[in-house]
Amino acid sequence: MKKKNLRKLVSNLPKNPGVLGRERFFNSAVLIPIVKLKDNYYLLFQKRAANIRQGGDICFPGGGYEENIDKDFLDTALREIDEELSIKKEDIKILGQLDTYVAPTGAIIEPFVGKIKKKAIKNMVIDKNEVEKAFLVPIDFFKKNKPLEFTLSHEIHPYKYDKDGNKEILFPVEELGLPDAYKKPWGNKRHKIWVYKYKGEVIWGITSVIIRDLIKKY
Repeated sequence: MKKKNLRKLVSNLPKNPGVLGRERFFNSAVLIPIVKLKDNYYLLFQKRAANIRQGGDICFPGGGYEENIDKDFLDTALREIDEELSIKKEDIKILGQLDTYVAPTGAIIEPFVGKIKKKAIKNMVIDKNEVEKAFLVPIDFFKKNKPLEFTLSHEIHPYKYDKDGNKEILFPVEELGLPDAYKKPWGNKRHKIWVYKYKGEVIWGITSVIIRDLIKKY
């Protein structure tokens, strides 16, 4: 390496390091809506419509980053809550942002925290194509009630079988001359998952991870 190449390398190192390989993941953002009613604070949740991806799951308003529409991830969160619940950005005071979450499922989530005006909740219009319903849960509920805790595992599979039982090679281990250990599924990575139950609804997955991080700061 020549000295000029080293200087170029140093000048191109990121000033604010982000997520390496972000473009390989599904990039998204959510808004954690906080609502004050009387003297209590609540979190606003929505239940996904049954006919969409992950239908029936409880989540915060949010969705995928649209490169040609959103100027940043906050834009994504604000656009999504408008599309899903008709809550406008002028009725939201952004309080800050939690750490970026890289989920085991291959998604990156940028969680923003915002306080919603009470009138926006009263005038909320739900897009039934995406959302079955919206509801409030007191923040104190999560502070006072520990979630159920489970452990899931996932493996990396170098092959898969189609519906007819035919084996499809995804990663040609033999052809690449890699060790035999990679000819079969490997990894078996285990990770914790938390589940909250509130009035017949089950809150889990990415949403419960975000809640736990929020509550630690509350």
